[in-house]
Amino acid sequence: MSLVGLFFTAVGLSMDAFALSLCAGLSMGRATLKSAALVAVYFGAAQAIMPVIGFFAGARFAVYIAGFDHWVVMVILLFVGGKMIRESFNKSCSQFRSPRFIDMFPLAVATSIDALAVGLSFALLDVKILPASLLIGIVTLCICMIGVRIGRAFGERYSQRAGFAGGVILIIIGIKVVLEHTLG
Repeated sequence: MSLVGLFFTAVGLSMDAFALSLCAGLSMGRATLKSAALVAVYFGAAQAIMPVIGFFAGARFAVYIAGFDHWVVMVILLFVGGKMIRESFNKSCSQFRSPRFIDMFPLAVATSIDALAVGLSFALLDVKILPASLLIGIVTLCICMIGVRIGRAFGERYSQRAGFAGGVILIIIGIKVVLEHTLG
């Protein structure tokens, strides 16, 4: 996977966390730099760790599906992207309370389950997982910092669009993987 493809994968994966960061900014009485950074660290760390877990789980099975691995990658990305699009119509900012561990940890894990599945596809694509997961974590961290600030300024109206856009990006990347493999 190219650096550009990896970057867009990171952006796509970060959209769920971005949507919740918008909600965090909306829900916080005063979104300080410290609270925005705390939200971003939770989401960025989870998004960086989950692909590594998925990668090592997927590396065990890569040998068995080497002949059709590109199709598996496409199915995973289509599934994850479709799920993100579907969930984008059901999101509400009421699920966010504050940047406390008890509130943030479950949200960070929930928004990074998609990254676990993408980590599995990275094993099939033979992607170098440590640089990839660091890029995903850093992109998510930056996007979430911005998300909290935007949420504070603009409110809930953009959170659904972010999840929808992330899903579309992952679907496009999944189709691109198959096209690159079959066309040359």
